[in-house]
Amino acid sequence: MEEKIQGKQTNEFIEWVKAIAFALLVAFLIKQFLFTPVLVKGASMEPTLVESDRVIVNKIGPKFKSIDRFDIVVINNVMIDNEEKNIIKRIVGLPGDKIEYKDDQLYINGEKYSEPYLDQYKKDLKDPGSLTYDFTLEQDLGETTVPEGHYFVLGDNRRVSNDSRNPELGFIPKEKIMGTTSIICWPIEHIDFRFN
Repeated sequence: MEEKIQGKQTNEFIEWVKAIAFALLVAFLIKQFLFTPVLVKGASMEPTLVESDRVIVNKIGPKFKSIDRFDIVVINNVMIDNEEKNIIKRIVGLPGDKIEYKDDQLYINGEKYSEPYLDQYKKDLKDPGSLTYDFTLEQDLGETTVPEGHYFVLGDNRRVSNDSRNPELGFIPKEKIMGTTSIICWPIEHIDFRFN
């Protein structure tokens, strides 16, 4: 009788180990290939994202559909200040686009574009200056258009963001884009499922 109980306990223990191992494998595969949490560091995406927000990155989406203008993306392993980092930025220029900023207004291929996600930030500026300084691609990067297979990215906090305007970072190759994000999952008071 005691052997039956011991055998039953051993079988139950093995079943639990299998279930936990399977759950860990599924979690690993989801994180590796589908979705992963990323911690926001720095102020370059304020006010949209703030330091210590955690976002969920959709890694699979960009493999099956195009990356759209104004998507927020996580970019893998870029060199900034002689250090390799992952960064979060907003796609502003698509391949073939001509980008220009004049009088705090974005122009893409000569057409004026609104950026409603910056409206409140512009109103809250404490000084009379503009949020985004005037520039052209040619001025900052020596190119007239965004090269094929690359993107031009900006942080929402244009005054402090280290983004594509900096020749050290420049245009972002598509392969460097880990994925898109539109979900803040932490902290609780910042949870948002469509902040983009």
